[in-house]
Amino acid sequence: MELNLSPQLADTTIFEGEGGGYYVWTAAKSPALAVAELAAGKLVLQPRGFALPHYSDSYKIGFVTRGTCTVGLIAPNSPQLEKVIIVIKGDAILVPAGTISWWFNGGDSDATVIFLGKSGQSSHYNPGQFNNSTEFITKIYGLNFNEAQHDPKKPAKSQTNALTLIIKLGPEIKMPSQSNCNIGEYVTNLENKIYFNAKNTLVDGSNNNGVVRAKMTAGKFRLLDKSGVSASLVKLEYDSVISPSSPYDTDYSTHRVFYVTKGSGRFRVVDFSGARLLDATLEEGQLFVVPNLFGVAQLADENGLQFFCVSTSSK
Repeated sequence: MELNLSPQLADTTIFEGEGGGYYVWTAAKSPALAVAELAAGKLVLQPRGFALPHYSDSYKIGFVTRGTCTVGLIAPNSPQLEKVIIVIKGDAILVPAGTISWWFNGGDSDATVIFLGKSGQSSHYNPGQFNNSTEFITKIYGLNFNEAQHDPKKPAKSQTNALTLIIKLGPEIKMPSQSNCNIGEYVTNLENKIYFNAKNTLVDGSNNNGVVRAKMTAGKFRLLDKSGVSASLVKLEYDSVISPSSPYDTDYSTHRVFYVTKGSGRFRVVDFSGARLLDATLEEGQLFVVPNLFGVAQLADENGLQFFCVSTSSK
């Protein structure tokens, strides 16, 4: 049976409430996610929105497409040491497997983070999805999420959902406003790299025929070594083209998931025999997967095209 590679918007709402929402792409609509053992999610936090601590059993990279966010990370081998990181629009941040994380929007406008990475490793996981559990944290640490809302008689809407729990914090709750660690271990601003690569043609980027790319790989991020994933942000000017991948392209042997962050463009995918499997226009907010050994070409429309891509190789 032919694999459905059709581009999709996030198709399932995991949670939505006063503080924000969490949305995912599922294998039902994007079956190639399950084939590639990849997952994709979209976190939207309203001002003062707080995604409470949750555990993830797989590696993922978050890309901030809008706003700013304060992130707390607790590594499994250092539970007493919480790292606080401030991320802004254009930042890509690695969330290692086994990490407990929380996310807070201390800004004045909505914050949006797109997560792409490996799907959950637990035996009971849903194919093509992350496993994010707040129930695990509740049982281990005895956290009372009602107390976070300062109203013990009013349960949090999201308490009925073990995957994601988002609330809105009152102004009386003080949250960190500065990073407390070397954020360079976890974060790089890919949009800034795109800008500088376009202006200066830096060694780690390229600017050829209206195409600029910035990467996040294990070469500069030690924590990516064990992750099996890497990320890139690619910008194409109007009418610019990226030719189909060839066997000499290092990305050719990997699974890749693409998310359009700006503009629109035409994507064409062929299999190893040259048969065309996809010829479609993708717009902002849409996602699709290119399985390994499949070639992909991109052509930017009149407003240009920018996409975030995660592949199953840390190089």
